[in-house]
Amino acid sequence: MAKKALITGITGQDGSYLAELLLSKGYEVYGMIRRSSSFNTARLEHIYSDPHESGARMHLVYGDLNDGSRLNHLIRTTKPDEIYNLGAQSHVRVSFDVPEFTGDTTGLGVLRLLDAIRETGHECKFYQASSSEMFGKVQEVPQTEDTPFYPRSPYGAAKVFGHWITVNYRESYNMFACSGILFNHESPRRGETFVTRKITRAVGRIVHGLQDKIFLGNLDAKRDWGFAGDYVEAMWLMMQQDQPDDYVVATGETHSVKDFLEEAFKHVNLKWEDHIEIDPRYYRPAEVDLLLGDSSKAREKLNWRPKVDFPGLVQMMVDYDLKLAEKEAAAN
Repeated sequence: MAKKALITGITGQDGSYLAELLLSKGYEVYGMIRRSSSFNTARLEHIYSDPHESGARMHLVYGDLNDGSRLNHLIRTTKPDEIYNLGAQSHVRVSFDVPEFTGDTTGLGVLRLLDAIRETGHECKFYQASSSEMFGKVQEVPQTEDTPFYPRSPYGAAKVFGHWITVNYRESYNMFACSGILFNHESPRRGETFVTRKITRAVGRIVHGLQDKIFLGNLDAKRDWGFAGDYVEAMWLMMQQDQPDDYVVATGETHSVKDFLEEAFKHVNLKWEDHIEIDPRYYRPAEVDLLLGDSSKAREKLNWRPKVDFPGLVQMMVDYDLKLAEKEAAAN
């Protein structure tokens, strides 16, 4: 009998890649989506249009991490073998503008989901999407599973709550609850307000004469950037273990925003310096200067490895956005 998975945040970057992975492994996938006035399912449309059976094995169900009774109902009715909690208000800069909403969704949403599992008594495995932003003002380099947290944003603080409440429910109720402490991971499906996609989207539009400048904040911030498609595989591997545990998922390399610009513009034979303007609006009230993950534990215990390197990731994103801009230019 096919395994069943429930994914919150299925319409996001990670949710869409995870849905693909699970469907390829024969799962029946339930994806929780919020009701809105317009469909936000563009990242999933290729699954629906798949002539094979995968589209028939994916079901979208309405729900919200702010609604505990609905979460309870979904667990009782879908009876998933695995629950992946990828839903969140996930934009760090925006979390300073909507801190209460961020805390409620990104932090308390985890508690509501875990408590729904506990209340229903349904036995399943639970995955929490923790974040490298929990390390914030880093206490050591590189960061491991044992590095103390020092979040520097409402998002980071909410993720710390989500992480520790997962550990708490694992230890208090003997639940299979694990966390992946994922460092920055990008793809052509990344939201356009995130700095990496903002850059590659702009590169495509600059090449096709649709814009000339990109407005950015701190170019010196350094991140450990990987490919989202590789990282969802680590999530799945964590859930296949005999015992639940927490794992850092990272490439072990760090690059600055400036490095990302350099790689993206070099790919289209342009100089990034000609197209960048610094806008103070994009600075965070408290900056995270450097994130660098040590994923030795995931590599050793899960036998996980990132397959896409930094130049490959940037080029993949630029190539995708060049095609997007070409269509945009043709439409204009």
